[in-house]
Amino acid sequence: MQWNEQGPFKTVNLQRNRPCFSSGAGIIASMNYQLKILVLCVVFGLGQFMARGQAQSCPVNINYSTGDLSFWSARTGLMSGAQISYPAPNTGVSLIGEYTIGGDGIQVISSSFNDYYGGFPTIPTINGYAYNYSVKIGSTATSFDLHSQTPNPGGFTRAISYVINVPPGSTTVPYTMTYAYAMVLENGTHNSNEQPLFKATLETSAGIITCASPQYYLPTFNNTGGGSTGATLDTMAALANGFSVSPKLFLSHAGQGGGGGVYLQDVWTKGWTEVTFDLSPYRGQQVTLTFESDNCLPGAHFAYAYVALRNTCAGLEISGPTTVCSNTNQTYSVPALASASYTWTVPAGWTIISGANTNIITVQAGSTGGQIIAHEVNGCADLLDTINVRTTAPTLAGDVNSDNIVCSGNNSTTMTLSGERGTILNWISSNDGVIWATLGSITSNTYTANNLTTTTHFAALVQNGLSCSVDTSLSAIVTVNPKSAGGTITPAATNICAGQTQNNQLSLTGHTGSVVNWQSSPDGISWTGLSPVVTTPSYNVSSVNSSVRFRAIIKSGVCPADTSAPAVITYFNTPFPAASINPAAASICYGKSAALNATITTGTSYTWSNSGSLSNTGPGTVTTLPYVIHATASPLRSAVYVLTVTNAGCPNNFTDTFKVTVAPRIIVFAGHDTSIVSNQPLQLNATSSDPAANIFTWTPGTGLSSTVIYNPVATLDMSLGESITYLVRATNSFGCYGEDDIKVTIFKTGPDIFIPGAFTPNNDGKNDVIRPICVGITQLNYFRVYNRWGQLVFSTSRMGEGWDGRIGGVLQSGDNFVFMAQAVDYLGKTHFKKGNIILIR
Repeated sequence: MQWNEQGPFKTVNLQRNRPCFSSGAGIIASMNYQLKILVLCVVFGLGQFMARGQAQSCPVNINYSTGDLSFWSARTGLMSGAQISYPAPNTGVSLIGEYTIGGDGIQVISSSFNDYYGGFPTIPTINGYAYNYSVKIGSTATSFDLHSQTPNPGGFTRAISYVINVPPGSTTVPYTMTYAYAMVLENGTHNSNEQPLFKATLETSAGIITCASPQYYLPTFNNTGGGSTGATLDTMAALANGFSVSPKLFLSHAGQGGGGGVYLQDVWTKGWTEVTFDLSPYRGQQVTLTFESDNCLPGAHFAYAYVALRNTCAGLEISGPTTVCSNTNQTYSVPALASASYTWTVPAGWTIISGANTNIITVQAGSTGGQIIAHEVNGCADLLDTINVRTTAPTLAGDVNSDNIVCSGNNSTTMTLSGERGTILNWISSNDGVIWATLGSITSNTYTANNLTTTTHFAALVQNGLSCSVDTSLSAIVTVNPKSAGGTITPAATNICAGQTQNNQLSLTGHTGSVVNWQSSPDGISWTGLSPVVTTPSYNVSSVNSSVRFRAIIKSGVCPADTSAPAVITYFNTPFPAASINPAAASICYGKSAALNATITTGTSYTWSNSGSLSNTGPGTVTTLPYVIHATASPLRSAVYVLTVTNAGCPNNFTDTFKVTVAPRIIVFAGHDTSIVSNQPLQLNATSSDPAANIFTWTPGTGLSSTVIYNPVATLDMSLGESITYLVRATNSFGCYGEDDIKVTIFKTGPDIFIPGAFTPNNDGKNDVIRPICVGITQLNYFRVYNRWGQLVFSTSRMGEGWDGRIGGVLQSGDNFVFMAQAVDYLGKTHFKKGNIILIR
């Protein structure tokens, strides 16, 4: 008979013959692949079938509540070797070493921590039921840790057992036990019957109770020889059964022959799962319960498990909340029975969302309560439990009333929460509406905020009973206006002349708030607001005829107004200078001039800035009014000219600006001077630095195919003399232009290559470079110079390029050199020249 818990483990009840290797020390070295399987911990408990209220006592310390192994027996040893027994009662024993090497072979755990490989807690809480103790059976120790000279000593085995005296009575009254388990297994890549395992066994005098004696291990495809590694893990089955591979690496010595080991990621884990079974058929008998954790048969792959037991033996118990919030999802569960069927009944209006045929269901609660009934049946037990549940209405968080605006500092705002359903847990606040902080233990529906300095959001946390979620109310915002600050006026003191309309602006800075109006005062005591009202942070002083003071009134939101520091205006009853420039600006071409006309109507003297590129500026003294100036500006780049006019008796100057924008210089290139033979067509090609200067004019037009394009063809004969010079102009749409010329020398000979017989590279600008003179030539194939030993010292194929008498940057001494040149003329004929060159020093 097979026993399968409702969960993710492969279970088998057959007895496993676990042979030892006979190949000596090579057994460990052969384990090249490891599956490290994290095995599950199982919680085991007794439950009552008839009624929840009937009390049936559990065996003493069945759940390790004394913190030790009292009333439990234990054993450790090797799978195929000697074993050490620890008979009951084991009072005070909470730790038993791993066979002969010590460590933690069996350990009672009374303080939970997370398992290193599985990450699950070592003492579980399952759907609201908190276990207080557990026992760890096994460790990561393997046969490698024995340092044995005996090949294949076998894996460690550890077990604990409890002899249960099942109470006498009717077999129709269930006597159930519930345990939870979790496992950590290293994959040994053995055939399944040799893999590390965890098992639970129930045994009477008549033999093993097979329906309640499962074995858990990681299945493989059994595709290797007995006692060997290399079997393929049935990964799909492992994953489907709830196993997952641990991210932690393990230093495995399998297959290393006692060497340093290798780090592998092949440890598998499964978290806590509950199981229950019924012992009522064995009323009045003794039943021995055993939990056992075994390494693989060869011994180099580890296994350990955790087991926790409930101390309730009064029948099946449903775990889950008895008070729930309506329309919320809740989970209810019962411990699993092996190969069981499950039937759940929920109150009217409730919906089972998932797990209806399993031991764990998820439901959506309705608006009313009722009963939840769980019924589970297998070949060993028929169990039933009922719990009463009630519902509460969902939380309504309500709304905080109401928003307010206050001035920073001394302020107070009382807010009230209304429309809530539930209990106020606390009030919270936030400066940005994102990050919130609690305000202490405030559970009333009103809250008063005092002396705020920053705009703050306020809300309340509300919960309608523990079964409903906490919700946050709509918030109120208390906007805090910063205190009004008047600031300062720049300049704090200034002079104003009669009729002054320039340099008369007062600017307010350093203020907090908005400008309500500006005020004026003749004495700094009596102040009058300006009319019309001025609300800008600057004010242009005008229409004054005596010394006066100005200030601004500033108000920040609801805060009291403040005034700025005053500015003092000293009045001079002398006319402010006046002048005008015409035009105010001009644009000229590079190298051209602009007329600058100025008329002074009030003033006694004047000056110009940037006068170096000005002419006809006048003497600087105003001799009559109006005084007219006709200056000329001739800058080579854009410039600004400032006219400053002074009127004696007024401390302030009048200024006006004339801006001249100079277009960039247009640089035209007509080409290098060249030589041709009579009637040889010459392709001219002019370029301009300004793409917009694309209107070309060539003069004279003698021999040109066109005078208005950038690339005309010139055809010249001897009647034109020895040479001709062409001038080309490129003009843009603004009339700006640039010019360049090109000299064309006309040879009477046919096409040829002329090379001087000597040159003097002394940097005097005359004959410093030896180069071929190409007449009627369209392509220079090469021009090469050799020294007297036949070594190439210079080479080029570019016409106009030559040798400067240097080799590697070093000027050569006077000597004889040989040249060779080859070129193609405009008729396609190839010309070759060879001769001597003398370098004269």
